[in-house]
Amino acid sequence: MKIVNIKEKVVPIKSSISNAYIDFSKMTASVVAITTDVEKNGKRVVGYGFNSNGRYAPSGLLHDRFIPRLLEAESKEYLNDDGSNLDPHKIWGILMTGEKPGGHGERSVAVGTLDMAVWDAVAKIEDKPLYQLLSDRYGDGNPDDKVFVYAAGGYYQPGKGLVKLQDEMRSYLNEGYSVVKMKIGNSLEEDLRRIEAVLEIVPDGKSLAVDANGRFDLDTAIKYAEKLEPYDLFWYEEAGDPLDYELQSELSKHYKNPMATGENLFSMQDARNLIRYGGMRKDRDYLQFDCALSYGLVEYMRTLDMLKEYGWSSRRCIPHGGHQMSLNIAAGLGLGGNESYPGVFEPFGGFADDVPVESGYVRMPEVPGVGFEAKSDLIQLLRSVAE
Repeated sequence: MKIVNIKEKVVPIKSSISNAYIDFSKMTASVVAITTDVEKNGKRVVGYGFNSNGRYAPSGLLHDRFIPRLLEAESKEYLNDDGSNLDPHKIWGILMTGEKPGGHGERSVAVGTLDMAVWDAVAKIEDKPLYQLLSDRYGDGNPDDKVFVYAAGGYYQPGKGLVKLQDEMRSYLNEGYSVVKMKIGNSLEEDLRRIEAVLEIVPDGKSLAVDANGRFDLDTAIKYAEKLEPYDLFWYEEAGDPLDYELQSELSKHYKNPMATGENLFSMQDARNLIRYGGMRKDRDYLQFDCALSYGLVEYMRTLDMLKEYGWSSRRCIPHGGHQMSLNIAAGLGLGGNESYPGVFEPFGGFADDVPVESGYVRMPEVPGVGFEAKSDLIQLLRSVAE
């Protein structure tokens, strides 16, 4: 067997929403399709992948470096030992040939996009859902049949006042979510009004998370912490620059409740520095590494191994991104949950059609691969890339 073609397409996911740092008016994503010569049910097996929101399409890197490396490789270089399937770890090595350590930049996004497509193809070739394949290979063969998800929203948007914010959060609760998340970072006074408006809608503070998207310096982060702590929130997310481990560590001395960060760390080494120097507390804090932005699942498994060495449970990981790849990882490798974007960043956000959120959980569909075929609007777009 072999890879016969790899195609990439840039897709706009622009929106009028914004967080405290950027707006999404010009946001794009790369979609890739890896076509193999394997046939299942009379059709070629195609693996699909895309990058998470918040990082632009790494199209140039894909076409200049990573796609050519994989297409130029001999099939024996990227197949497993018996030649029956692709080997994601070998493919990762091919993609990273000639790449210096450190200074990750956007290459981690390009590799993560291809890695998603590789795992989709691998699971389809074995005719298994990816979460089952992961549990069979790396766990006990009994994946979680449902995954905790929270609704990420509460963005800043023109004309969106407190009533519309409340309506949005109420809609998430009505959809079955038990935890919702909102953006903060414009001003403390405004954000406290917004938070208190949402707290009128949700059952209690533990049903609300807030996300500053790295906006604050240390003094501002501490001022927010002092005001947020009495609310007893689900978490206080990414207060400062994601690489400012000293800020995160100092903030942990001023805020006793759960914090979360990690979505903008793109390697095992960065994640390890956070664990070593960021003051993160393994009994209450959450880690949000997103495989689609950080060299893919191959690297994510290295990160999970590192966390285990430092005494962290995989259940403290709730990935950023709101996509089906992280959902499969959560179910297959025993993570604590996954982000969800109801009605945002479509068609990439959201999970399988006709699978409702029930008491904050979604059930895993019995679909080979990542499960894109169970999401009608997404698979239509993905198939158009392969054509």
